[in-house]
Amino acid sequence: MPRHDQIEAVRRFNRFYTRQIGVLRKNYLDSPYSAGEMRVLYEIVHGATTARDIARTLDLDAGYLSRTLQNFEKRGFLSRKTSKTDARKSEIAVTARGRKAMAPFEKRSQDQIAEMLMTLTADARTRLVAAMTEIETVLGAEAPAAERSYTLRPPRFGDFGWIVSRHGSLYAEEFGWGEPFEGLVAGIVSAYASNHDPQREHCWIAEVNGENVGCVMLVMDSDEVARLRLLLVDPKGRGLRLGTRLVEECVRFARQAGYRRLTLWTHAELVAARKIYAKAGFTLTTSETKQSFGKEVVSEHWDLEL
Repeated sequence: MPRHDQIEAVRRFNRFYTRQIGVLRKNYLDSPYSAGEMRVLYEIVHGATTARDIARTLDLDAGYLSRTLQNFEKRGFLSRKTSKTDARKSEIAVTARGRKAMAPFEKRSQDQIAEMLMTLTADARTRLVAAMTEIETVLGAEAPAAERSYTLRPPRFGDFGWIVSRHGSLYAEEFGWGEPFEGLVAGIVSAYASNHDPQREHCWIAEVNGENVGCVMLVMDSDEVARLRLLLVDPKGRGLRLGTRLVEECVRFARQAGYRRLTLWTHAELVAARKIYAKAGFTLTTSETKQSFGKEVVSEHWDLEL
């Protein structure tokens, strides 16, 4: 059961954001239509073909939707015809007049959001979009495939702290590993951030919609051996083959840097990571059961001849 303060926080956010974007104004975006009517027209312009589609997408009352569609039909914004596959259904299509009517309000909406974002710093805009994406994800929205693409980049200020923090919280949640593990990660990150050779060592950060969702490091063990460290894919980045891509980048970089072997240390509990390593050509060389991070774990070493 959610706490009272959590309920009130969501209600407060709803009041703030509806006021922020002007949803409660009688004429939305200074148009002749309410926010609900504009949203119905938007769905039709962007591909909705039946009243049932619109009602399901927007969770609208059938009577309200019927009146809205009749009004748009009278204005010549949409046309209806009987479905070829089911005579009981009508197919809805936007007309050229409807597209023309919607166009200026579509631009006005974009301009309104752009104006709001222009008041923020680049970092604040990134945080805002990431927070909105998180709300969608938590509440069950599935992002379109195009919006789920990722980018890889070198670390920026704050990223090393994120690597430590996210490893600590995610591994505690998924494997029950405690403070000693987070301390280990902090030591690895500190050593890299303090002194690394950019010609032979590298770190990659993966982003989705401006939010960090993955990382990996490649560091030097010796002139001939490189070590893959701290591979992590956040749940928000899973399903994109991101772990495979991060490992591939390490292998590619290691070969270009002139290493002859790539090694790594992992644990049998990290099933998904082990599959990625095996697919990339790594072989398990040693394993042992030991007490680490407050748990009994199976420690493993894997190697790849380059």
